[in-house]
Amino acid sequence: MDLRIDADDLNACVQCGLCLPHCPTYRVTGDEALSPRGRIHLMREVQDNAAPVTPEVVDAFDTCVQCRGCEPACPSGVPYGRLIESTRAVLADKGAVSTRRQRLAFWALSRPRILRLASSLLAIAARLRLVPKRLGVPTDLPLTRGQRHTSGDDVYLFTGCVMDVWQRYVHDAGQRVLEAAGVGVTPTGDLAPCCGALHTHAGLGGPARERAEATITALSTDDRPILVDSAGCGAAMKEYGHLLDTPEAEAFSARVYDIHEWLATRLDDLPATAKLDLCVAVQDPCHQRHVQRVHNATRAVLAPYVHKIIELDDDGLCCGAGGAFSVLHPKLATDIRGRKIDAIERVSPDIVASANPGCSLHLAAGGVEVVHPMQLIDQALRQRT
Repeated sequence: MDLRIDADDLNACVQCGLCLPHCPTYRVTGDEALSPRGRIHLMREVQDNAAPVTPEVVDAFDTCVQCRGCEPACPSGVPYGRLIESTRAVLADKGAVSTRRQRLAFWALSRPRILRLASSLLAIAARLRLVPKRLGVPTDLPLTRGQRHTSGDDVYLFTGCVMDVWQRYVHDAGQRVLEAAGVGVTPTGDLAPCCGALHTHAGLGGPARERAEATITALSTDDRPILVDSAGCGAAMKEYGHLLDTPEAEAFSARVYDIHEWLATRLDDLPATAKLDLCVAVQDPCHQRHVQRVHNATRAVLAPYVHKIIELDDDGLCCGAGGAFSVLHPKLATDIRGRKIDAIERVSPDIVASANPGCSLHLAAGGVEVVHPMQLIDQALRQRT
């Protein structure tokens, strides 16, 4: 089977195994097939040697969290994210992954009215305890959402799909922080309702490219910066150049910044205020740390507003959220989360800060008190009034 993987990319892996300690599925299972090295070996066998795609092979590819923690650890620079995305796209085309039910859910992400209605109905069901616990749906999902407002045209604040209906309060906090720095903000709202990140992870290449093209078209009437407070969305939008392979997509991606990354170069514009009396453990979302590689900016922006930042000792190992991974593979996701919770408990923080909605929801379902860094900064700034 042709997995549409570039031969040079595939052959870059020398099977050294330095990726193994950084792979969450390998760490919790000890199964070589569930490691980057093992999965790349299977890719070679399928693409180069016509090995059969058995259910076991499909499971090896389907259970990858796609955290990409292996990439910074790889001395050969293997672009593992591209390899697994291409593999999953071929498997999805063959109907081996991403069921019709899953595709229907992804279809709704780019239709904000349907998504808001579905989310409100889910919120009611969660309050009535009708949603299986294994899905990790919080019982306090918002039934309604506040109105967005535009305060200027200096930057776009990308609001996305699930985060906008479940955690719009995070966007609100981020917008207030930007405004405190004198920045005029335009929330993207329904103008660009979905970036396509979850589609890419699911192997749905066609819909992912459609979402990327629609987002670029919607936000290219001018060249202002596009700030993103969801690590997964930001990583996806920064890789539109690779996804679409056009100069327009490359130019668009150059305008995309993680909100902490952008603010870290403008700390003098933020007002000084008393620090919150909190010791905060920062949990780095994988797509902020391993893909965008801007996780240090979170610490730079947060440090002036909290008593102390505490580092976890797990070298940025994935929490197990992985977009829809925690819903599709709850047992693996729970085992992976358990290691993260152990790391958090070893440092005993007052609270955990994480800049990705999937991570925060997954950790909260495990009993962790977690907020977005923008919420803490906003809280500190609002003490002034």
